[in-house]
Amino acid sequence: MKEAIDFSAFSPTDYRYAVDDLRAYLSDEAYVRYKAKIEAALAQVFAARGLLKKDFCDEIVAAASKITAAEVYEEEQKTKHDIRALVNVIQRGVSDEAKSFVHLGATSYDVVDTANALRYKAAVMNVIIPDMLDLERTWISLARREKNTLQIGRTHGQHAEPITFGFALAQYVNRWGSQILKTKEASENLVGKFSGAVGAYNATSLVVDDPEEFEREVLAVLNIKPAAISTQIVPPEPMSDFVHAIISSFSVLANFCDDMRHLQRSEIGEVMERVAEEQVGSSTMPHKRNPIGFESVKSLWKKFMPHVVTMHLDQISEHQRDLTNSASQRYTQELLVAFDYCVRKLKSISERLEVDRARMQENFMRARDNIIAEPLYILLSYYGHPDAHEYVRRKSVQAYKENKSLKELIASDEEILLYLEKFTSKQRERVFDVEKYTGIAAEKTEKVVQYWEEVFKDL
Repeated sequence: MKEAIDFSAFSPTDYRYAVDDLRAYLSDEAYVRYKAKIEAALAQVFAARGLLKKDFCDEIVAAASKITAAEVYEEEQKTKHDIRALVNVIQRGVSDEAKSFVHLGATSYDVVDTANALRYKAAVMNVIIPDMLDLERTWISLARREKNTLQIGRTHGQHAEPITFGFALAQYVNRWGSQILKTKEASENLVGKFSGAVGAYNATSLVVDDPEEFEREVLAVLNIKPAAISTQIVPPEPMSDFVHAIISSFSVLANFCDDMRHLQRSEIGEVMERVAEEQVGSSTMPHKRNPIGFESVKSLWKKFMPHVVTMHLDQISEHQRDLTNSASQRYTQELLVAFDYCVRKLKSISERLEVDRARMQENFMRARDNIIAEPLYILLSYYGHPDAHEYVRRKSVQAYKENKSLKELIASDEEILLYLEKFTSKQRERVFDVEKYTGIAAEKTEKVVQYWEEVFKDL
């Protein structure tokens, strides 16, 4: 059941773009639970090493599992320190004998950085990657369906050479597939730490002889690897790479939206975002059917894309660390929510995308007189014309000025008859029957979608 909307919230991410499946990882409640898991893992390793009685360990684990964000936040109003507040709340739930082992040897960012790495990785692997795969399969299906649908290709917003609509979509199948793999890899490369206030294991080396192995054991309970070396914080590059992977993926979505909404322009009209019967396009123009889904995704990309700059700024931390990333890093989860919202939205839009093949054919026909310029130039050069490009360019200008077709001018020009006679029947067909001048667009589309189907069949 969908959660009630809290209209008192400040961020539209909370009530307009929320993805409920991500609350278990990215909400403040989840953040507190993940930090508590690290405190529990610490107790478990102390117990496994015989340094803490199992009963006391069980007390800590139980207390950590019951903790809530509300009680930690209330405690923080007194301590003015989030992790000390967490520790205090856990300690209240255990016996005096167990209290001293809560947070023993840890520094705040052993907990904070490790918790963030854990929850971001879990959110991506359990929710975001599956959603990205759903969109990829939707685009694969759409590209395959339209692989033979003739469309005029465009460069610089101008008609260029023939392609198929499926071929245009296959570009996104390939780009998105690559981003899925990069996002998965970046998530798996996130690391944690349990090396103390300056990263030199000062505190844990007082109580164990092998602090590096102790760190590995704590993080192994949480199924995450330690950084090779850290200061008070983990090296920032894995998190920076992670955010970059998300935003780079977001950029692919924004590019797709631009392409589709421009194809939806009244003057082009090749695709249409199907809308609900009761949907309103304008407060004053009842006939409007605006590409609001595509525009909404592009708008969210504009809001969150600059976060990649923030992450690069957060790579700079003086000496063992400063606090200049404290506030800025709190918005990474909002990026993840907005990104996944857009992935889901585009899947829904793509599933109901209406393709007007007749309009694609009509737009193609408007360009057909000029399309022969490229194949003609190529074959004239191939068969020895010394200045084929300039010849075809001049004829194209003449056709424009005289309002004639380029084909008509070429056919009546004895200057190049000698070259035209050398064309094979297949080459002549490709030049003058321009609907067949699509290269291997359909075949390439099928090859690309088959490749990515194979890559993702077991993921």
